[in-house]
Amino acid sequence: MSSLISKKEQLYQLIAAHPFISQQELADQLGLSRSAVAGHVAALIREKRLLGRAYVLPDQRAIVCIGGANIDRKMRTLGPMQMGTSNPVSQHEAFGGVARNIAENLARLGVPVNLLCAVGDDAAGQSILAQAQSIGVDARASLQITGALSGSYTALLNDDGDMVLALAHMECCEAMTPDYLRSRSPQRSAAAFTIADLNLPADSIALLLEDAHLQASPLLLVAVSQPKMARLPEQLQGLRCLVLNRGELETVAGHSLPQVPDIAVACRQLQQRGARDVIITLGSEGVLYTDAAGKDGISHLAAPQVSVKDATGAGDAFSAGVAWSLYHSADDLELACRRGLKLAALTIQSEATVAPTLNHHIFNEET
Repeated sequence: MSSLISKKEQLYQLIAAHPFISQQELADQLGLSRSAVAGHVAALIREKRLLGRAYVLPDQRAIVCIGGANIDRKMRTLGPMQMGTSNPVSQHEAFGGVARNIAENLARLGVPVNLLCAVGDDAAGQSILAQAQSIGVDARASLQITGALSGSYTALLNDDGDMVLALAHMECCEAMTPDYLRSRSPQRSAAAFTIADLNLPADSIALLLEDAHLQASPLLLVAVSQPKMARLPEQLQGLRCLVLNRGELETVAGHSLPQVPDIAVACRQLQQRGARDVIITLGSEGVLYTDAAGKDGISHLAAPQVSVKDATGAGDAFSAGVAWSLYHSADDLELACRRGLKLAALTIQSEATVAPTLNHHIFNEET
């Protein structure tokens, strides 16, 4: 009996160190048959020391980020912008994409992260996936499309660092169909938390909502632009939280929302469609979030006042902070928004899309 226990514990330790190890590799290393390995794995699953066939330990369940990954090109004018003529600019290239940016923020915060994205088989796509792996984001289940060009995002910033115009080429995301998502069900079903952006096709977003509702697993949706709000399904049951800006909320509502009570009404309409909570980002004015205790059912948090070097990536950092907080403190939306604002403030003080100063100690002392 002691021998059996010893082998099972050795197997558990191997899985803990190498979660993607195969049963054949376990058998070879432990000198066991495949059937004996399968028996030990089944016993560990019954004991809830492993979660399912993916050999996921309870304290290692990842956040899964699904959506855009691309190359960011940021051009910033060297003086006041003049329309209708050539403007001298500085240029910077970096890895970007809403889901990818959120995944990198989370990895730097010390959370296990899986990224499901679609890239071409070009040099840009290979570098996107390689960089993700290098910072601790598991991107092995992402889709590489033969003959396709990887996505790109070109932002024009004024001399104050604020975005004037952005151009997004995200056709690769159309390949992230419901069939692709079903093929990645081992990664998705093992997730502790799922984040998806609205670069995904509408039927893929609907599938994520359906799965979240049926499995009672938290799903955070992040808007990416006003045109892509059309991809938001009518039924939102299963949605833990929707993060969007004022313009995107106005697109959903179909009219302008000049005052906070108007925004509150639009948020209640989203909740009536099935969303549990809604967060509206207001840039330098902070955020509004659904809160039954707040006036009109909505509360406001001011943004930290910091100098802006580059606003690109601040919204993604905010969403990552919210997700990190809900992952650890599921029901405290105010705390989640405070943490999101903290990450956004750090990001706009950096010239990088993801602040290189982020680390897993960042929330040790809450401000």
